[in-house]
Amino acid sequence: MSAHYDYSGRQVLVTGGAQGIGRAIVEGFAKSGARVLIADLNVELAQALAAELLGKGFEAQALEVDLADRAAIFAMLERLEQLDVLVHNAGYFPLVPLAEIDEAVLERTLAVNLSALFWLTQAALPLFARRGGGSILVTSSVTGPRVAYPGLTHYAAAKAGVNGFIRNAALELARHGLRVNGVEPGMIRTPAMDNLGDAAHSERIAAAVPLGRLGLPEEIASAMLFLASDAASYVTGQTLVVDGGATLPETLVAL
Repeated sequence: MSAHYDYSGRQVLVTGGAQGIGRAIVEGFAKSGARVLIADLNVELAQALAAELLGKGFEAQALEVDLADRAAIFAMLERLEQLDVLVHNAGYFPLVPLAEIDEAVLERTLAVNLSALFWLTQAALPLFARRGGGSILVTSSVTGPRVAYPGLTHYAAAKAGVNGFIRNAALELARHGLRVNGVEPGMIRTPAMDNLGDAAHSERIAAAVPLGRLGLPEEIASAMLFLASDAASYVTGQTLVVDGGATLPETLVAL
């Protein structure tokens, strides 16, 4: 997956990096030579992944952070001496009908998915300045910017905001040598799929995808590795849809 990219000498921070898509992103950058910081609320899981990667000769470190806590985000970044790539991958999306969304659910959904992106970027700007630029990447979603899913109105609104951030931040930060891009995953086979239903439900979703299957976390990681690389040096303010063609049909009848 990562053979075409060389991130030797670069440091990469991945939020929500302990499992699922985040884990694949961490592994992809580590195998490409980067030193990877795994920022996660589940520090035990992050430490286990870091130990596994270190045992294989890669560079990795676990960091504990609650991305709903602005002060914790700044404290984490202030401890760093170097940053070349920032990947905000962490997400929060409990399945809750619109009529039942309460203040706590809405606030944490917006905080983790959207607000944290502002604070991570602000806190990282001095680190990027030391390096003369860098790359900011975000795991967005097709849900919100392109399609809808019952029970995810709070998440859809947050991810639509993420895409707005990507475009506007890319414009503002270009003069500082920073590129800002994102990936919009479709349905990816991860533990988070359990939020949406049982295994039978997942298989029904997979059958409706034009490519006939759910995506793999490694396929999102590959898109991230490209967007952060010199091969994408003239790409900024963009999101790359990786969904197996799920958003292509005008109606389900087309399938």
